[in-house]
Amino acid sequence: QVQLVESGGGLVQPGESLTLSCVASGSILSIYHLDWYRQAPGDVREWVATIAAAGTTTYTSSVKGRCTISRDNTKNTLYLQMNGLKSEDTAVYYCRARHPMNGRVYWGQGTQVTVSS
Repeated sequence: QVQLVESGGGLVQPGESLTLSCVASGSILSIYHLDWYRQAPGDVREWVATIAAAGTTTYTSSVKGRCTISRDNTKNTLYLQMNGLKSEDTAVYYCRARHPMNGRVYWGQGTQVTVSS
């Protein structure tokens, strides 16, 4: 069982930066593939970025070049550094852990990011 807790969201102006964190407990995070998702009001939850257990990263096109996903396995923590934020980045951001063998997934409760002038 993995418990995930996100933090770092807030209200920022367009062009500013935020770093989201996701702390895991209950299991060793290093073996899991880790993802960030987001869900804007009235929209479906969409995938944002992935960092595999081996460290490979992938991004959805809308954030590529502006966001960096990283992990610190010593702290059992996942990060999402977001730069050049836009109003369309406004959403609740969720982290997810996927076990590479049994496919089991775990979600955090989400953290709100609002980009507005």
